Amino acid sequence: MQALSINMSFTSKYHASAEQISSEFMQIEAAKRDATNFGPIYNKYYKQIFGYIYQRMEDKDVAFDVTSQVFLKALTNLHKYEFKGVPFASWLYRIAHSEVMQVFRDKKSSRTVNADVADIKHLCEEIQESYYEDFMPVLGRIIKELPNDELQLIEMRFFEKRPFKEIAEIMMMTENNAKVKLYRILERLKKVLTKKSK
Repeated sequence: MQALSINMSFTSKYHASAEQISSEFMQIEAAKRDATNFGPIYNKYYKQIFGYIYQRMEDKDVAFDVTSQVFLKALTNLHKYEFKGVPFASWLYRIAHSEVMQVFRDKKSSRTVNADVADIKHLCEEIQESYYEDFMPVLGRIIKELPNDELQLIEMRFFEKRPFKEIAEIMMMTENNAKVKLYRILERLKKVLTKKSK
């Protein structure tokens, strides 16, 4: 069974303006023509992708290795990248997600979840439940038992504050499908927490 820890940690926001996305598109096109232009993209996203990977496994050496593999695959497959109106980071996260899941399948690392109290409160508000401190271990147990794809939805939506469009791109599903799946997970959580609060 995957290991789980809910840690108090800072999580940054994942949003980009239309202007930033347009500028980034030009950088990517330049990198497609000449691989030496990939440097600025690597520098821009390395810390972000490393953070995404590291907070899911908490083994720094493995996280460094996986991050390197992500950027190697990104550079090798850059010619296949197609702009879909979301930040380039979404494509990198998709590769990172795939690499992280492969590590778990190979049993090289334990699965970790990082969230802070504000994230848990937001999650409780979403399912129309007041937050109680004793929800932490209950939610920890429930989250621990979620399949990886469902855990990813909770993480990306509530702990990383990603928009559904980006979540759908990372997980290779439609935006509507991502919303429906998350709604079903929240319904299950609500049933458990409703019993707990009575």
